[in-house]
Amino acid sequence: MRFTQVLIFGLFGTVLPIPFALADADGEREVLARISHEIKVIEPLMKQAASQANPDARVRFKYDWLRQDLDQIQRGIQEHINTPRAEPRTFPPLRGDYRR
Repeated sequence: MRFTQVLIFGLFGTVLPIPFALADADGEREVLARISHEIKVIEPLMKQAASQANPDARVRFKYDWLRQDLDQIQRGIQEHINTPRAEPRTFPPLRGDYRR
């Protein structure tokens, strides 16, 4: 349980210091990339915790479920980062001459 709390607080700690008033698309993508990087950094910690877990414990932490959830979060972040930015719509030019 302690590991999960540290994980959650760590992820929130990377996001909270962001000044929301100055938010822009590039800044958002940069922070999302940092979150994605932090998720990758957690992987060795999860492996270490799983290797130290007591296999005979009555209640076991589901590391594979945590890994799947983090993978899903990371895929969602990457999908958002990789989505092309919305370009302004183009309209046909106006004629301008309304007399015949």
